[in-house]
Amino acid sequence: QLAESGGGLVQPGGSLRLSCAASGITLDYHLIGWFRQAPGKEREFVGGITRIGSFTFYADSVKGRFTIQRDDEQKAIHLLMNSLKPEDTAIYSCAAGTGVPMTAPTSFTYWGQGTQVTVSS
Repeated sequence: QLAESGGGLVQPGGSLRLSCAASGITLDYHLIGWFRQAPGKEREFVGGITRIGSFTFYADSVKGRFTIQRDDEQKAIHLLMNSLKPEDTAIYSCAAGTGVPMTAPTSFTYWGQGTQVTVSS
């Protein structure tokens, strides 16, 4: 089971931190991905962090603005989002899995319910 938190309404240029916590599975043993889905659009890969080495990868649309971090103390994965734009508005979900490639939803077994992020003035 995965659960996201931290979504909300933010003005363009603002920041948010989303968190992904797990119960029943160990995040350290899984590839973790963040995906988003805007109304009327397909689910989109945002970024991910590998199980070994904690290497991070990002979609071009968020590179340089979003950062994924492991939080060993809180046993969570955070998605730090800066310089938010209206086009970042979507439901953001975290996922855990062991498949490849990282960008494919089918690589992930466990999914959270998602948290709404709205970027608007």
